[in-house]
Formats: sequence, C-alpha cells, structure tokens
Amino acid sequence: MVDSVVGHPFRRFFWSPPIFREWSVPTALVDWLESPTAHIFKISVPGFSKDDIQVQVEDGNILRIKGESGKVEDPHEKDAIWHVAERGTGKGGFSREIELPENVKVDQIKAQVENGILTIVVPKDTTQKSSRVKNINITSKL
Repeated sequence: MVDSVVGHPFRRFFWSPPIFREWSVPTALVDWLESPTAHIFKISVPGFSKDDIQVQVEDGNILRIKGESGKVEDPHEKDAIWHVAERGTGKGGFSREIELPENVKVDQIKAQVENGILTIVVPKDTTQKSSRVKNINITSKL
C-alpha cells in the first residue's frame, strides 16, 4: 500500500491522521466522494459549530481543515474523577490536510456544517488544458 500511495496526488490525505489534543475524542473522520463535477468531503465534527471550524487552502492546493472546540467545563465536573471520557471534555480540536489535484476550482470551494457533518465541495475544472509541453529555444550562447 505504501508504494502505491507515495506518488499518489492524494498522499497527504492518507498520511494526515487527525491530530487530537488532551481529552478529545476521535473526530474529523473523513468520507471522500468524487462525482463527475466535484470532489466531496464529508467530515465528522460532532459538537463543533461553524465558528469552531476553519477551512483554508494553503500553498495553492492544500486543503486544511481545523477545528477548535470552545466547550466550557461543567462546574459539577470540577472535582470529579473521570473513569471514561468517550464524548470528550474541555477544549479539543483536530486538524486534517488534503492535497488537492490540479484540476479543481480552488476559488469556488464551498463548505457547510449541519448535524455534526462538515461537507466541503471542491468543484472540478472540466475545461481542457493546453499541453504542458513548452519548447525551449536553443541558442549558441547563453
């Protein structure tokens, strides 16, 4: 599997595990679908509001999704002894990176969060690209 992923344009997706902070639970699990017109990412973000999530494109084609929960601790939990913390407590967060392919319209990406699911739609650029071959003129002197 590793050899097939190394040269894959989406290798950063495969090698970008969720980053968890103390007392957080596994969040930001990603489903990735591709339609003829777009790449669609569905990311589990339970307990995060749209104000807690940041979606950016960095370095031209790196889709970065970050979440920082601003949950406030319950005063009844102040002196409590934790036995199990499956839902997470206090401040938690996540970060995911996905390397996008070249044929997307970065300026038309849309994101929406609803019922604990962040949906990011990355439209494809379906226009024909000119050949990437560029002839270089050769001279006798530089």
